[in-house]
Amino acid sequence: MKELTKAEEQVMQVIWKIGQGFANEIMAAYPEPKPAYNTVLTMVRILEKKGFVAHETFCKANRYYPLINKEEYSANSLKGLVQNYFNNSYMDLVSAFAKKENFTIEEIEELKKMIENINE
Repeated sequence: MKELTKAEEQVMQVIWKIGQGFANEIMAAYPEPKPAYNTVLTMVRILEKKGFVAHETFCKANRYYPLINKEEYSANSLKGLVQNYFNNSYMDLVSAFAKKENFTIEEIEELKKMIENINE
């Protein structure tokens, strides 16, 4: 799966949030400060070329919808992060995060329970 630029990812976040929409609906859902209308349309077209978005045409207006869901993209992004920065080890990722964030004993116990529930 191709990676998205920050700008492309921002547009995808809006499309995932609204599910589907015309350009004006995407713009309306975009957080402030809103980029230019043409900028968003350019990003949407790039996302179509990359295979993240498709559209249906109604009269002369296009309604855009995601081809890849947010969970699929985030799982793929996390996998790339682990491969590129943590020697392909999720344990190294969790360890680095735990050290940086100074987890409390309660948070570590909660994390442990979550891991145990995954294996059940």
